[in-house]
Amino acid sequence: MTSAQPLRVGMVGYAFMGAAHSHAWRTAPRFFDLPLQPQLTAVAGRNADAARAAADKLGWDSVETDWRRLVDRDDIDLIDICTPGDTHAEIAIAALEAGKHVLCEKPLANSVEEAERMTLAAETAAKQGVMSMCGFSYRRTPALALAKRFVEQGRLGEIRHIRAQYLQDWLSDANAPMTWRLDKSKSGSGSLGDIGAHSIDAAQWVAGQSITGVSALLETFVPERPLAGDLVGLGGHGDLSGDAPRGKVTVDDAAIFSAKFDGGAAAGAIGVFEATRYALGRKNAMRLELNGTKGSLAFDFEDMNVLSFYDAAESPDAGFRKIFVTEPEHPYVGNWWPTGHGLGYEHGFTHQVVDLVTAIGEGRQPEPSFADALQVQRVLAAVEASAANSSQWQKV
Repeated sequence: MTSAQPLRVGMVGYAFMGAAHSHAWRTAPRFFDLPLQPQLTAVAGRNADAARAAADKLGWDSVETDWRRLVDRDDIDLIDICTPGDTHAEIAIAALEAGKHVLCEKPLANSVEEAERMTLAAETAAKQGVMSMCGFSYRRTPALALAKRFVEQGRLGEIRHIRAQYLQDWLSDANAPMTWRLDKSKSGSGSLGDIGAHSIDAAQWVAGQSITGVSALLETFVPERPLAGDLVGLGGHGDLSGDAPRGKVTVDDAAIFSAKFDGGAAAGAIGVFEATRYALGRKNAMRLELNGTKGSLAFDFEDMNVLSFYDAAESPDAGFRKIFVTEPEHPYVGNWWPTGHGLGYEHGFTHQVVDLVTAIGEGRQPEPSFADALQVQRVLAAVEASAANSSQWQKV
């Protein structure tokens, strides 16, 4: 750890993402040399007792019960937003206008209009040296970052196919209880925005191409769920007693869409995307495969330290070879353990903090910017519009 100038962080929300972000803020300066020293200054939550318990557990110095107090405090430099999507725009815009840097969880907002307002606020604030970033943490997985490096080096040639899946099963029990993730007014969408947004961002980022159009299907398998029950992880066990109330699910359970990418000077790739929380046996299978004219690569987060790569020139008959992404020259890895000692889910959030703090310290725009996240939001909106119109082709 260094004696660098402090970066005093105020975090809004302290559940799943709040815990992951807290770990990252604590850990990043202990393994990476940063130009600023993160300090876990305050966490905000509406329930004072729960917020205090979270602060004690996760390492925050103080507690607020209104996020506006974080924005008003002179001892806060950055606001970290770990709340449901319906609150992102209000918090982020207020923070940016108050001169606070912002890290906002994905997807950026619940609508394109909200995301546009956030992006405008971010671009205005950037002129005053106030930075913002959207938390697409999978970009910081070393194997995916290595995949992007291979694409930039031209090792895949012209990209023709992009194949992306995000498969989970935590919602497959039809009696799991209602949560905010199943309420469109809070979450914006279901599997599409919750996990499909990660696939969209990763595919565009690794390939260096943007999606220009989609044809989509959305499906809700279970239209009602118990309002009460025991939460376990993201899911749980609903109250099945005879008079227990049930709530209406207002989001998609699964999303499937085909896509066309722009290709810059070359022809754009075609893509196929799938996102579901009903794939029994798949726990966090965030998968990406790219096929090009010179080679292919494939990644599955359930084997996150491995990148599969096929080089047509080197081994045309050998098929894919596995690269164990634990060497010091691989992205981010040199600051961790000896060769062969893999990383885990939490490291992506630590790398996210490293990249954000480094960019702020150097006075440059961190990535992904709010403008990058707005592009993802426009793809999400196009998918919903296509699905609502009998899967007709929808431009982004």
